[in-house]
Amino acid sequence: MDVTNQTAVTEFVFSGLTNNKNLRSFLFILFLHVYIVTVVANVGLVAIVSNTSYLQNPMYYFLSYLSLVDIFYSSTITPKMLVDLKSLKKTISYEGCALQFYFYAALGSIETLLLSSMSYDRYVAICHPLHYMSIMTKKKCLCLVLLSFCVGFSQSSAQTSCAFTLQFCGSNFIDHFYCDVPLVLKLSCSDTSTCDMVTVYIVGSLAIGSLMTILVSYTLIIYSITNMRSTEGRKKAFSTCSSHLMCVFIFYGTVLFTYMRPPSSVFTVRDKVASIFYTAVTPMLNPLIYSLRNQSVRRIIIQSLHSFQGLHARVLQPCGIYRK
Repeated sequence: MDVTNQTAVTEFVFSGLTNNKNLRSFLFILFLHVYIVTVVANVGLVAIVSNTSYLQNPMYYFLSYLSLVDIFYSSTITPKMLVDLKSLKKTISYEGCALQFYFYAALGSIETLLLSSMSYDRYVAICHPLHYMSIMTKKKCLCLVLLSFCVGFSQSSAQTSCAFTLQFCGSNFIDHFYCDVPLVLKLSCSDTSTCDMVTVYIVGSLAIGSLMTILVSYTLIIYSITNMRSTEGRKKAFSTCSSHLMCVFIFYGTVLFTYMRPPSSVFTVRDKVASIFYTAVTPMLNPLIYSLRNQSVRRIIIQSLHSFQGLHARVLQPCGIYRK
């Protein structure tokens, strides 16, 4: 294609979630509440882990970083999506699109790597309990977290620089509610074969590598649990893994549904629903799952609520506002 007489694209236009005005209002209220719960729940979980002495162990160390990633991961997509639900024209600048994808790809990759690190942590805790603290040292945990961040931002830099150095001189319409490289590449008037290969290689390597770590870890965990003689011990071991497994199934299920398909597949409403799930809903579910299914965290939340109620009563009672 001759691109010399074409106008370069300076902004992209999203299709958004829906064109139905009544449905847009409902979705705006729904996802506004989802985003508020996501931020409050994840900030609360980080605060609980940071301020509770007996939660200072590797499992909660990884969990606190997962919550931090979920806050920024959701904030990369959801605020723009909420604005677009109230806007007639859903646009984003060329630079804004590149920046949104950069952080989206980086934080999503970091989340997958943290989930695989947490599976390794559970493997050591159940299969080598006597050596757990000597294996999962603070230094090793910090190295795993730093490795996750380095790999996440490095691969995101590679994908973003490859995709957004191409020429865009035709359509600027993205049939989605955020910037995602497969859809952006379809709009380029340059040869995208190299970028397609880079994207497939990076996404495939991260997905297969982290999934293999999780599958191998849990295969060894299940084998170890089945060899336990104590029924109580087996229940305790399963309970320590259940929250993590639920988060893994929810996140990987929707991601694999969206990305692990032939590139020629048509983008459908189901893809948007899956995308909503892992960009907006999953970051909210992760802290809730760990809070509701983990006795230690649940006990601290209940104690905090009781303390708040007691403080509330002491403050209001002298003013004659509080009544028993």
